[in-house]
Amino acid sequence: MGRHRRDDHRNPRLEDRYADRILDGLKHATDGLTWLGHATVLLEMGGLRLLTDPVLGRRVGLLRRVVPTPSESSAERIDAVLLSHLHTDHADLPSLRRVGQTVLVIAPPGVVAWLRRHGFGRLRALSAGATTVIDQVTVEATPARHDGRRWPHSSVAEAVGFLVEGERSVYFAGDTDLFPQMASLAGSVDVALLPVWGWGAALGPGHLDPERAAKAAAVIRPRVAVPIHWGTLGPPWAHPSRDRLARPAYAFVEAAARLAPDVEVRLLQPGKRTPLG
Repeated sequence: MGRHRRDDHRNPRLEDRYADRILDGLKHATDGLTWLGHATVLLEMGGLRLLTDPVLGRRVGLLRRVVPTPSESSAERIDAVLLSHLHTDHADLPSLRRVGQTVLVIAPPGVVAWLRRHGFGRLRALSAGATTVIDQVTVEATPARHDGRRWPHSSVAEAVGFLVEGERSVYFAGDTDLFPQMASLAGSVDVALLPVWGWGAALGPGHLDPERAAKAAAVIRPRVAVPIHWGTLGPPWAHPSRDRLARPAYAFVEAAARLAPDVEVRLLQPGKRTPLG
């Protein structure tokens, strides 16, 4: 007896749509972020791998890394780098070269000019308020209240943050103090990456400390806030304990509980990942 072929009545279009839904679901199931230390975050969204302010080595100028360095794979297959400003603990040439000089870098105009002088070729300049699109993800440069110059007597250079929007939205503040336009982000951010300290015993102007970062969370009202820019770098003479390294992050958790009680705070250690959902 001949066999009946069960696939005679397949609907190819229906199957294609079903396969597309599976692939789309798998793609978004992998959406997440990994805090690699300081202001460096690996953001996986909509099938893209975006890296913020990469600092990946053991040293940045005189500063040394006081936590383990990121794995080699963290800098692989990067689709774009989001670079907020020119300070050495954010724009680190060895780390940028490790990511690759042909990888797209999105940055303020002054940073783009600096990168071009150092041999980087795929560059998009964004001032605050401007947007660009990578595949299905939109990247908007947001204002930042911070001196973005490379050195104190360098020419003026803008500092920005970034709002990355796909299926979900992530705000990367870069380095900043509170600024009035933060209110425009209210209710539109799923995850806010907020700096809560720096690398020394004190903070200069243009930074958020734990209390002011909690005030930023109260203004922006993200679903989730992740404290960054703490416990990663220090001067060579510093040998901080693990408890001392974590104090700014714990202070932010406490302040956010008072000032932004509806915001979920996810406290990550360097190298740890969390989903965007």
